[in-house]
Parts: sequence; structure tokens; C-alpha cells
Amino acid sequence: MGRRVVGIDRRPPVDPVRPGVRYVTNDLLHLDITRELQGASTVVHLAALPGVRPSWEHFDQYVQSNIGATRRLLEACAEAGVRRLVIASSSSVYGDRNAGPMREDQAPAPVSPYAVTKLAAEQLALAYAHRPETALTTIALRFFTVYGPGQRPDMLISRIIDAALRGAEIQIYGDGSQRRDFIFVHDVVRAIVAAMDAPGGNYICNVGTGSDISVSETIALLAKLIGREPITRMECARPGDVDLTRADSIRAAELLDFRASVPFHEGLLPQIEAVRATLT
Repeated sequence: MGRRVVGIDRRPPVDPVRPGVRYVTNDLLHLDITRELQGASTVVHLAALPGVRPSWEHFDQYVQSNIGATRRLLEACAEAGVRRLVIASSSSVYGDRNAGPMREDQAPAPVSPYAVTKLAAEQLALAYAHRPETALTTIALRFFTVYGPGQRPDMLISRIIDAALRGAEIQIYGDGSQRRDFIFVHDVVRAIVAAMDAPGGNYICNVGTGSDISVSETIALLAKLIGREPITRMECARPGDVDLTRADSIRAAELLDFRASVPFHEGLLPQIEAVRATLT
């Protein structure tokens, strides 16, 4: 509480900017970032080009946005004397593990160009923090599948809700047995805030629930909550999709005092209402 906030995004704000927040509409690839960071103690770096499937065709854009822009930000953090960087990474860096929770001490094995760029960005941030002449400390948060109001419309839960509400067809890539660790957006925000002030620094933490649910079970649960089933059409799994994600949450509990608290079915309700509002 009591923080002065500067938000930087290349898209203009969708909602009114809150009091005490200064919003800058610009691109990290072109902005004079050092000037914007003067006096800043903490930077939360969430900017990235998302999406596994498009990354196969547009890899150069992913490299530029996810690695090149991150490097410019890191240079600015060093010049401005920023104390703490919290950078959003992804569970996709673990690759396609067949069983068991994903632990931060496991060797990454990304299976998509997107995941490669996210791994490069997190490791670049940690490398900058280890330079002897810098005051910067870095905590990389590997987000698992984030859901909730405002989720991108191309993501699974948004697509299921939209299809169910409209009585439309939805394409499901794979046989529905794939399992995901879904974490509610409010829990993710809590993890970010915890990392901003956590002692020490220069480490990686998973941000997930430690549990998982299949795509088919997710569809059935959403159909029950909405009162209408979507029309599903199964298609072949796409390159870069993985069978299972599940976080080992021990490190986040120990270092950040963070544990996810929102049950999956409870988090789905406000997202359903948010999508419903866009259709009325």
C-alpha cells in the first residue's frame, strides 16, 4: 500500500486508470525506459508476446518482444538503480513431463519457441542480477495456467465459456486427457506482491496450486456452472502442447510465504460472469 505506480504498455488502458497510477502507452523496444524508472525501487515485468502455437511461425517477433525488450528493460534497471525485479516466466519452460510435480531445480526442457524465449528472458534477468556492480535482485515467477476475468479470449477457459454461452462449437486440441494446473488471477497478484518485498533474491519460484484437472473435466465443470454444454470438436494436439502441468509449490511457500487460496470452481464464477457481460 502507498506505492506510486507507473504502468507501461503498448496498448492503451481498457479501464479507467486508478488514482495514483501514471500510465504510459509505449513499447519497451522504443521507449526511453531509464527515464521512466528514475526513482523506482521495484519493477514488475509482465510484458511478453504470449501463445505457444503462433510462436512456431513468428519466432522473430517472439525473440524481439520476449528477449530483446527484456534486455532493454534490464539495462534500464541497472542504470536507474532499481532494487528488485519481479519477472513473469512460465511453466512452459519445463516442457512435456509425463508425471509428477514440476520443481524449480529440474532442468528446463522447453518444447516450443515461445517457451524457449520465456526461459531465455528469465535466465537473462538472473544473469543481470548476478553482475557484481549491480544492486538489482531478481525473482522469476513461473506462472502456471492463469485464469479469471480478463483472460485472453484465445485461452482454453475463455473459449469454453464463450462457446457454452453462445451454444457454439469449440475446437479441443488433443483427446481431452491433458491436465493443467489452473491458478486464479487474484492468487497470481498476491504472489507478485509477495515477491516484490521478499527477502533475498535471485531465484525462481513456481506460482501454481499444486493440483491439476483434465481438459475434459474442465469442460464438464464449466457446463455444470453455466447450465449449458459447449459443442466440442476434437482435433489433433498441436506442436508445443504438453500433456501435464502441475506445480511443486514448496519453494513459493518457504521463500514468499505464498500459497494459492482460490478453489478452481470458485474462480470460474467471476470469469463466467465477465464473459457473459461481453455477450449482452
